[in-house]
Amino acid sequence: MLRPLLFTLLLAPAALHACPNLTPFYPGTDSDWAVVRQSLRTIFDQCLQSSEYFALLGASELNSGFGEDALDSLERALLLDPDNGAAQIDYAQALMSDGQLFAALALNEQILDRQDLPIDLAAQLERRQERWLSLTRQQEWQLDVLTGYDDNLNGAPDTEFLTLTISGEPLLLPLGEDFQPVTGPFVNVRGVGRLRRLGPDRQHNFSAELRGRVSGAPQSDIVQLAARYALYRPDPERSWQLNANVNHLFFGGKPLFTGSDVSMRYQFNSETRCSPYVTGAAQHQIWHGQSQLNGVEAKAGVGNNCVIPGRVGLQRLTAETSLLGNYAASSNRLGGHRQGFQVGFNWQLQLDRGWLQAQFVHTQLTDGRGYSPLLANGARRKVERDILLLSYSEPVSVLGENASVVLNVYHQVQRSNLELFTTTNTTIELGYSWRF
Repeated sequence: MLRPLLFTLLLAPAALHACPNLTPFYPGTDSDWAVVRQSLRTIFDQCLQSSEYFALLGASELNSGFGEDALDSLERALLLDPDNGAAQIDYAQALMSDGQLFAALALNEQILDRQDLPIDLAAQLERRQERWLSLTRQQEWQLDVLTGYDDNLNGAPDTEFLTLTISGEPLLLPLGEDFQPVTGPFVNVRGVGRLRRLGPDRQHNFSAELRGRVSGAPQSDIVQLAARYALYRPDPERSWQLNANVNHLFFGGKPLFTGSDVSMRYQFNSETRCSPYVTGAAQHQIWHGQSQLNGVEAKAGVGNNCVIPGRVGLQRLTAETSLLGNYAASSNRLGGHRQGFQVGFNWQLQLDRGWLQAQFVHTQLTDGRGYSPLLANGARRKVERDILLLSYSEPVSVLGENASVVLNVYHQVQRSNLELFTTTNTTIELGYSWRF
């Protein structure tokens, strides 16, 4: 904090009335700000019209840890004399301490434009401005290294035989090894770079991600590239967020899928613990090597976001229900268009050390027409999918200041009237995450 003794050159004349000379109240090098505050309180009634008094009182309160009182005193000093330089400088610091970053930046910029600013003080304020501006440009790197076990690395169906219907008669067809579940350990490595830009009324988030899963079955190895952008505009009454994402997935060393999507979320903020919202999304899907599967998937839903304080920790619960539609890009796609719905729940518990998360998603989709005359006599495919994710993270200082141990458990069950699309998958992984 810049000492008020340096600001006396900036103090404009004020109506003193019965207020005594304040020079003895200015702190020296070894003065205690709390003592200064107590001393100034004894002459409060005499200095109600003194901008200098409230500027000095605000500085003493700010340096003694009374932030809210400092804001009130410094505001009063500026009401009495808007050009009071000492009050302006300390008021900018008080705004910053109160979390009002952009108000503090605007006021500090205004102070730097003053013509009567001493050179040495201007240099200190310029350094302060740069330090505060750096808070609006945040970047973070994350590295995750986990190892685990997966009982279905290749996402194969549960059955060993496929029932075909030829001329209306069932025929059992044994599935080859490529269609049998591959189990085994794996190593999952993930690197993420994030860039955040803060503005007075909006926030820009950029991220790029590279993830790779390597196992004893190279034909099931995964490499994923992703880039994301989010624009967030908060407001006390309502807030909205716009997202744009691109994902590219390699499976077994070959390109499998590319998806590009946009989504939005509009939330009605309230003074209660829960805030309802509406959401929508659209994704363009390209399946490499299987172009007949290409399409556009749309989603529209409503949800509720609740923040619940508790003795154990802060809890956040989100519930969402959405309608889904997947529209084929080609008229010869098996099953044609698909329609359905999705229900999701996400629960997070912020603990003193680390956090715990549980997520459950149920999805149902039904094809618009018969999938294939070779399967169940051309019945329309119906798919139900349940996904459960449990995750726990806790800091571990032995691996570095920003290191955490991470445990993830993933379970998926997919049911269908066509046995080719009935699968189960359970994964457990344990490892470490670093943020720097």
